[in-house]
Order: sequence, then C-alpha cells, then structure tokens
Amino acid sequence: MIAQKGERAAASKSIGLGPDDRIVPEPSPSFVETSYVQDLTQRALAYLEVGYPIHFAGPAGTGKTTLAFHVAAQLGRPISLIHGDDEFSSSDLVGRHSGYHKQKLVDNYIHSVLKTEESMDFTWMDNRLTTACRNGYTLIYDEFSRSRPEANNAFLSILEEKILNLPKNTRFGKGYLEVHPHFRAIFTSNPEEYAGVHKTQDALMDRLITIQLNHFDRETEIQIAMAKSNLPREDAETIIDVIRELRGVGVNNHRPTIRSCIAIAKILVHRHARAWQEDAVFLWACRDILQTDTAKVTRDGESLMGQKVMEAIQTVCGSKRPAPRFASQGAGLARG
Repeated sequence: MIAQKGERAAASKSIGLGPDDRIVPEPSPSFVETSYVQDLTQRALAYLEVGYPIHFAGPAGTGKTTLAFHVAAQLGRPISLIHGDDEFSSSDLVGRHSGYHKQKLVDNYIHSVLKTEESMDFTWMDNRLTTACRNGYTLIYDEFSRSRPEANNAFLSILEEKILNLPKNTRFGKGYLEVHPHFRAIFTSNPEEYAGVHKTQDALMDRLITIQLNHFDRETEIQIAMAKSNLPREDAETIIDVIRELRGVGVNNHRPTIRSCIAIAKILVHRHARAWQEDAVFLWACRDILQTDTAKVTRDGESLMGQKVMEAIQTVCGSKRPAPRFASQGAGLARG
C-alpha cells in the first residue's frame, strides 16, 4: 500500500456538517510516488478526465483507497467519501424524507365566515451521493461491493445518462437531478470471492473501467517501509525480501501485505534493532506478525508457519551481517 489506509495519501480536513461533509485533500509528506505509482495515477486520470468512472480492484493491502485519494486529489475538486455497507439501501446513498412541515391558517376576520388553509411540505435530506452529483465533487466509494447490488442501482443512470433519479416531492421540485459536469467517481473493491462482499451487477461493472491492483513492485515497497518508519534502506530491503519470499508459501499469495512490513519496520526502529537473523527483536517481531498474517500451512494438524518464517529469514539473510549501528534491546527474547 502506498500509505496506510488510516494515513491517506492526502492529509484531509472535513468541511461542513451532515451529508454535505466533504474532504479537501492536501499533500502528505509521507506519500511514496515511484514510477510504478505514477503510471497507475496517469492511467486513472486519463479515464477520469474524459468522464469515465474508474474502479480499483485488488486484495487487501494493495493501496486501493490511498491511491483513490491520491488520484482524486489531482482533480482539484472536493471529495465525498462513502464506505460500502451491507445495511445500505438506496436512500442511504441518495437521501430520504426526514419529516414534514405543516402549516394551518384560520381566517375568522368576518365572524360569519370561517376560512382555513392547510399546507404540508415534506423535508428532504440529501445524502452524500446526491450532494456530490449536485456540486460536482469527486466521489470515492470505498469497498462498494460490500453494499448490496440493489442499493447501488442509483449509479446506473448517474454514470450513463448523467441523471440521478429522485422522488418527485424532493426540494428539487422534480423527479431527477442533472449530474454536475465536474462529478467524477472512483470505486474500490476486494475480489468478489472475498468474505463479506456481494457480486456486483453486470450493468454497473460495464460502466466502470477496472484497474487491477496487486502488490507493488519491490522498490515501491522498500520506499514505503522507509517512509513510514525511518528505517535504513538496508534493513527495509531485508524485511521486504522476507515478506516477498513468504508470499510464495501456501495457497494465499496475497499475504503478508505491506502493512506487515511497516509494522516490523516500526518495531525495529522503536527498539533500535536490525533486520538480520541474529537480532532477537527482528526474529520475534517476524514470528509474531508473520506467523498469523500468512497463509495457513499445516502438517498433521500443526501449523508450520513459524518454521516457514524462519526459513524465509535464513534464505534472505544468509550469512550476511550488517555493519553495527546500535545495540538491540531485545537480547534473549528470541529464545524461550
């Protein structure tokens, strides 16, 4: 991932309240932009600039959300963010009636004549999709396949006819809203076989241009680990190579992700440790983080992942020893 999901590619600030919340992206000094990332960004922008919505698809830890924020920031428009949810209905995206206002006028100025007038207006509350369409924001729909397909039907007319269908008695006074010409949409999702997601209707997928994401190249992952932890390059390379070695183990080659690399790197910096096979902190950090974050490999019902982690460390480190930099505080913790 380019930046951890909680540390967006663009540091952001929220403006407004309720459904008009929007994010104004600002550059983040920790964002890593290699040639690989630049290529993805330029491809995505090319599609968005001519009006096509894009879809970043890939497993967890491949930087979909962060890349979506980075690309959206290049468009120079406020961002409206929606997170997919299994409980969503169309009204959670578009808006709903939140009540009504009733007024009654009684005219008895002439005692023998009684006049009454009553009027009732429904109160409509926009949700974020409607706000983005009306104001021309960039919409980021994160993990959209976690929402049920019927909840996402509103996008069909938005993306094709550039019209958002609404109930007739909304404050717009008609049954539709013309989408602002600056409106753009970026979707992200995990693979459809991922737990907790729904199969997306073909009509919606046919309107999206999908960019498949996988793990970043080695150089990008090294730079991410360094940027997020201030770890020296030599140590970052070792961690990344161990992680990439483990991705060939078992049946799930998407794990471990860059999040594991960052976690190990931060621990080494915190404990003044080094990424080599005789450093106690490095060994127990790898065992604890990678043993549960890697595809399950067993023999006779017993997990072999601890053994596989140690084999990966030995393969990568070999007999090399880094130049002394500072003493590890974890001596003795690797045993036991």
